[in-house]
Amino acid sequence: MTLKAGSSPGATAWFQRARQMRREHLSRLAQSGTLVNGISRLVHMLQCERGASNVWLCSQGKLYAPECKASRALVDENITLFHHFLNEHSPLPGSAVCERIARALQCLETLDALRDGVTEQTIAAPQAMEHYSRMLRHLLSIVPQLNDSIDDPQIAGRFVALYCLMQGKELVGQERALGAIGFTLNFFDDETRQRLVDRIDGQQACFEVFLSHSHADVQETFTLYCLPDRETEQLRRMACTRQPAADNGNTALKWFALQTARLEHLRTLEEGEIADLMVAVDERMRSDDDCTPQASEHDDPLAHFPDKPLLPLVRQQAREIEQLSRQLASLRDTLEERKTIDKAKSILMTYQNMSEEQAWTALRKMAMDKNQRMVDIARALLTVKNLWQIIPKE
Repeated sequence: MTLKAGSSPGATAWFQRARQMRREHLSRLAQSGTLVNGISRLVHMLQCERGASNVWLCSQGKLYAPECKASRALVDENITLFHHFLNEHSPLPGSAVCERIARALQCLETLDALRDGVTEQTIAAPQAMEHYSRMLRHLLSIVPQLNDSIDDPQIAGRFVALYCLMQGKELVGQERALGAIGFTLNFFDDETRQRLVDRIDGQQACFEVFLSHSHADVQETFTLYCLPDRETEQLRRMACTRQPAADNGNTALKWFALQTARLEHLRTLEEGEIADLMVAVDERMRSDDDCTPQASEHDDPLAHFPDKPLLPLVRQQAREIEQLSRQLASLRDTLEERKTIDKAKSILMTYQNMSEEQAWTALRKMAMDKNQRMVDIARALLTVKNLWQIIPKE
């Protein structure tokens, strides 16, 4: 057989196979981006409902009744869209992703009961906030799991940046909710103050990672619109250093409005990052469609560095992917630690008849007394729970 100029039959088949595998991979990435977009919208609406519910509860039903009603309707609308996406794209690849989705759906099933407690004012604001926050944690935990199969450093970096932005935004939402409780009650105890400080420190760490993977224009937008303004900083200092004066909820509403404006700017930035991610995936798909075996040689990254040996280039790419993996693993560890603490709290609530706030306080005190991290105390509690001789409280 005489071979003509160009690729051999064997090479052509392998080029076609590689292109098909890339297309399937990029299609899954596009699907993941659509899922992230749906999660992002649902998370934002739940954050709105959580904040409005806190003000409603702390004001004993005097403030934010219309906001509660409106936010619930928007949450319901986005839950319907979330279910529609899952039904249309089931099954999703990967058992870990499916398990995260299952846990999120299981938690969302408790939303009606939570709303009844808020409406009837049979649940305290801190407990309602923790319940909402648990739902949000389960929803957000889906996002980093979608990054497992990405082997392109640029797209993987976008996923890491996006998740850090979403996680930082959630911590801003928790800060808004905690401040709303304190300013509406005109009182901040030491526990609430510490939790505020933890949320402020946590969001800063998330945003630093996000900005490290962002272009200069995104960094500028974040600096201009997404940092806390002067009034917010003043209210932060008030919350952490002295008790606010009673003013019929005016300071609480001011705090809520300022933090809501910041969250809306973060939401706009988040939407832009998701859109950019989808565009990047789409461009990769179109460039792959236009690629021919002859053109693929010109697109070879090694062609841009003809004087560089292959091994250093491979190592450089491996280091980039490893760095992104470490950052993502660190964020996942944080999520897992929170789940462990939640399980330990559940044990104390079940067997010691503690409220959720009492259980959290007990774990924190044990950690401080033993000079250990709270998650380590929680793990020890889970390890020995079956050996306990539980003595119910009188």
